[in-house]
Amino acid sequence: MGGGFYISKFVGVVGIVFGAGAVATVIALAVVYSQEVAKNEAVSPTNGGSTIKPPVTTPGGSTVKPQITTPVIPTTAPSNEPWDKYRLPDTLKPDHYNLTLWPRLTVNAQDLYIFTGKSYVVFQCVKETDLILIHSNKLNYTKWGDDHLAKLSALGSTPAPTIKKSWLQPTTQFLVLELNGKLAVGESYQLDTVFVGELADDLGGFYRSVYTEEGEEKVVATTQMQPTDARKAFPCFDEPAMKAIFHITLLHPPMTVALSNGMEHAPVEVTEAGPKGPVRVWRTSFDKTKKMSTYLLAFIVSDYDYINSTNDNVLIRIYARKKAIADGQGEYALSKTGPILKFFEKYYNATYPLPKSDQIALPDFNAGAMENWGLITYRETALLYDPKMSSNSNKERIATIIAHELAHMWFGNLVTLRWWNDLWLNEGFASYVEYLGANEAEPDWNIKDLIVLGDVHRVFAVDALASSHPLSSREEDIQKPEQISELFDAISYSKGASVLRMLSDFLSEEVFSTGLSTYLNTFAYDNTVYTDLWDHLQMAVNSTGTSLPTGQTVHSIMNRWVLQMGFPVVTINTTTGLINQQHFLLDPSTAGSVPPSDFKYEWIVPIRWMKTGVVQQQTWLEDKTAHKPDMIVTGNNWILANLNVSGYYRVNYDNTNWERLLGVLSSHHESIPVINRAQLVDDAFNLARAKYINTTLALRTTKYLRSEREYMPWESALDNLDFFYLMFDRSEIYGIMQTYLKYQIEPLFKHFGNITGNWTEVPTGHMDQYNQANAIRVACSTGMEECQTLTKGWYSQWMKDSANNPIHPNLRTTVYCSAIAAGGAAEWEFGWDQFKAATIAIEADKLRSALACTKQPWLLNKYLEYTLDANKIRKQDATSTIVYIASNVVGQSLAWDFMRDRWNYIFTQYGGGSFSFSNLINGVTKRFSTEFELKQLKQFQADNSEVGFGSGTLAVSQSIERTTANIKWVAENKDSVQTWFTTEVPKE
Repeated sequence: MGGGFYISKFVGVVGIVFGAGAVATVIALAVVYSQEVAKNEAVSPTNGGSTIKPPVTTPGGSTVKPQITTPVIPTTAPSNEPWDKYRLPDTLKPDHYNLTLWPRLTVNAQDLYIFTGKSYVVFQCVKETDLILIHSNKLNYTKWGDDHLAKLSALGSTPAPTIKKSWLQPTTQFLVLELNGKLAVGESYQLDTVFVGELADDLGGFYRSVYTEEGEEKVVATTQMQPTDARKAFPCFDEPAMKAIFHITLLHPPMTVALSNGMEHAPVEVTEAGPKGPVRVWRTSFDKTKKMSTYLLAFIVSDYDYINSTNDNVLIRIYARKKAIADGQGEYALSKTGPILKFFEKYYNATYPLPKSDQIALPDFNAGAMENWGLITYRETALLYDPKMSSNSNKERIATIIAHELAHMWFGNLVTLRWWNDLWLNEGFASYVEYLGANEAEPDWNIKDLIVLGDVHRVFAVDALASSHPLSSREEDIQKPEQISELFDAISYSKGASVLRMLSDFLSEEVFSTGLSTYLNTFAYDNTVYTDLWDHLQMAVNSTGTSLPTGQTVHSIMNRWVLQMGFPVVTINTTTGLINQQHFLLDPSTAGSVPPSDFKYEWIVPIRWMKTGVVQQQTWLEDKTAHKPDMIVTGNNWILANLNVSGYYRVNYDNTNWERLLGVLSSHHESIPVINRAQLVDDAFNLARAKYINTTLALRTTKYLRSEREYMPWESALDNLDFFYLMFDRSEIYGIMQTYLKYQIEPLFKHFGNITGNWTEVPTGHMDQYNQANAIRVACSTGMEECQTLTKGWYSQWMKDSANNPIHPNLRTTVYCSAIAAGGAAEWEFGWDQFKAATIAIEADKLRSALACTKQPWLLNKYLEYTLDANKIRKQDATSTIVYIASNVVGQSLAWDFMRDRWNYIFTQYGGGSFSFSNLINGVTKRFSTEFELKQLKQFQADNSEVGFGSGTLAVSQSIERTTANIKWVAENKDSVQTWFTTEVPKE
């Protein structure tokens, strides 16, 4: 990544209208549009050079002449100064903040949306120092009477030292105050500031979200602080361990709604000085917060409405656009929040610590949701549900995301990890228990099983690469904001969830929740490291007499899963009873590039297993190899290990046992639990990729599917066959693969036609509804005429009468895609018009993905251009739309060329989110399997080394590794794959 700086365009700044204790001049550091974000090491703007500012207004309302200021230009030479380090020194500890913010929901004279603020923080000196560092990013400060950027006062009897020098350090995002004397240990001090920032549309810090309601454009001022953007809203000690109490006040236009973490008080009408005279505003203050981290703060001003209920003295409110509330789109979330909260209170054995739980749906929001304490923010698609428009997968997403965020109210918010290197525990835990919470809300769904597809199998794909990384990083390796953002990846979320699920399984859920409860009660309102949880789980193990392998503890077992990357493949020889483990790498030739591990890539593996359908007692693999005589079988007996995929590992067998398992699948597949049928397919395909078994053996696991009606095995097979499509959909093998899959899907398609009264009803089971969509998707995409006639008929019926959509919400994503792929410009333009007219984001999302299905290159190119026009595609959706287009074989090369040509622009304008760049790079390159594409990818890496890749840095090296493996795989397997499909295709 490039160091140094570049000079960005400056734009006009604004008048500050708060009264402050001193008459001041506004320091003319630039408030820049997020579109001009500079990228000193992809962190933040580093504005070099002098600038002259337009006239600005002081707090008293008078105009002062512009000043010339020269921002600090960071030197590239190494510095040992505290302000050139990214972490706060351990000298000061905040106690409480008092913060007043005034977001402007209309543009000022310089055509900017801005917010003004005044705040003070009371902090204690814990080590003698003559330096104050406090985080600040993209804020401009009013100078006080002594010409400094802040005012320092002592709260004790000893006067505070005067300020010698104050400046902003943009690279490390600090406001720096050098003092003329030392702060005294144990004394408390107050630091006052008055400042202005831009209410940009960059989805980070205090930002604006825009939507149209009944023809009128409306602006919401909202926040996203995690991980390091509270400092964009106000100066603060912006690290998770710097917990404090916050007293928040918002000034806002009359009749708008102000929300924050604490319960709001009735608004008071006040008059404030504005650039054109007095301005009438409402002032809303809030109950002080609990002691909490800055990244969990939220404040929002909107023209929203809400619905509410009370559950055990907790006020639950759902806020959204007025029309969304009037249409009942918040009802589902409201009905499920109470039961989920109740479940977690029981699970943690700890009362919900706040008097209210607000949840709000935002038109522009980068993540799925954010667990701000007492005011959870969501994408509209993650909170709003309309039975006429929303599918069962939309409903499931809402239930699981609400459960994920509510799980954080205790785990993450009440007790917070000390530093971001342990992020995996916070997010992995919530990603595991979200399934438990959602299961409480919807007990008929069997949703707990879906963690295997949604998390375990998903992350196996990443964690089997030599470029993977351990769950826990060393604290000193995670310093800069972009290093922190890079941790918000599949390893932290999905591997974290998978290993914690395994831990809960081998301890038992009861012991696991006992340890959790003492952990939460011991460290309430405090910070921890991940080993503190292990301590409490071990205490629960000891107090309940739970047995672990001799000499092992929770620490010794879990260290191997947390401190080294990857996972094992456990190979069982059912002839000899020998069992061994090996680090599973998708490309075994990369073993030499794997970093060394203190544990030599060996794990302590819990093994749940069955013998010929009978569940056996759990066993452990503690060494590289072991002898398990119980696992010797003869005749028609068979072994199946890792029952319900409760362990985070793959399983291989001797060839004889594989043949027996294939026999069981083809003759009476129900003898094998449904999760393990999905596992056998997934393990076989991945073992074949890693050369443990033949590719044709993996393909044979799909033969029985003509008899399979369950969702999970089908989904597992389709996920794995997707790889074959990616590798071969530009080759001659594509045709015979299509014919084979059409033959396999035909009974499933007919089954759903029969049980739904010829597609007029909805299957009753949650997973059956998913599998019905799979049946239509695969039948249509493999060219089954009956299916294509069905989908084209539905879509053309809708085109004739756009007010009445005949397609069930469960099937819309599939049907829209199928009809747009089969059609031309008319079908595409109708889809685009419906996308623009959609009044619920869930429907817009279905159309947005389907528009990428067209086979017309010119339409795909037009759509790519739309992705970078925020008036057409919201910024939060730009990268995923490009990935949708790249997933279409026709759009693959178009999307790749587009991304390469526009990388600088995309990176600077669309860099808000933690996941977006890694998803974009992985998504656009996943089909790469030729030397030419590998060369292009390496060139892309080299060409943009100065610009950087932000949170996608690791994704670039993963893509290079994956492409290299794909090239080898195609060379080694193409002939045998072609022969197998040719043999298996039914003869006409």
